[in-house]
Amino acid sequence: MYALFYLIAMTLAVNQGSVALVTLPEEPGVKSMELRWGDRRVPFVQIQNKWETVVGVDLDTKAGDHEAEIDVTFNDGRTDKRPVVFRVVSVKFPTTELTVDDQYVELSPANQQRAAREAKELEKIYANVTAEILWSKPFNSPIPGQTKGSNFGHRRVFNGQPRAPHAGSDLKASTGTPIHATNRGRVVLAKNLFFTGNTVVLDHGLGIYTIYAHLSRIDVKIGQTLDGGQLIGLAGATGRVTGPHLHWSARIQGARVDPFSLLSME
Repeated sequence: MYALFYLIAMTLAVNQGSVALVTLPEEPGVKSMELRWGDRRVPFVQIQNKWETVVGVDLDTKAGDHEAEIDVTFNDGRTDKRPVVFRVVSVKFPTTELTVDDQYVELSPANQQRAAREAKELEKIYANVTAEILWSKPFNSPIPGQTKGSNFGHRRVFNGQPRAPHAGSDLKASTGTPIHATNRGRVVLAKNLFFTGNTVVLDHGLGIYTIYAHLSRIDVKIGQTLDGGQLIGLAGATGRVTGPHLHWSARIQGARVDPFSLLSME
């Protein structure tokens, strides 16, 4: 089950590793709204007669109630604070053991430096919250017809050594399978990375990023704005893999969420 969420008297329930669409009715005189949860600041966007934003709940977020706040600013300069509670629902993620080439487990000093440098580059990208909606509903699978993937949240053990949980979903794809943009977005990364091979990252706005990894070919460039369904590249087996497939993942304000939960936003 993906993206379990609902709004009851400013309480939203959402699964670990999922996304919540937060919608509030329009109010007279309101200039802007911003949701604050911990160190996150997520703007609302006015759409016709409502205010809307999206919040990601990381797969490792502790189950239970988490307090947040919505800051409301009025045209006359007044401000108001609205409490909101995210009720995080526990999800049990399994463990997977894999055997890969030793170079991807016992990293050389040069590869350690490269992997660390690339991780910082990605985290800097994910920390940026573009204060506008670039997407249009709905989100779709990057491989038409595949409505679910595998391995999201799995605790992986590489050659007997535990690693961080798998932050993406693996989709079946042979080398050369066309990979499409899940929605309208701007290309903010398109290059080869140590772990994920040929990788493309799209910014969809409001801190929503989708990632397409292990590609055999990249057909886009940084700065391009893609329409939903537009070709990104071809599936492959570059980076740390056991065979050709698409690693598709999503970061929402830095939170690791199942990308298929985006398909449930309405």
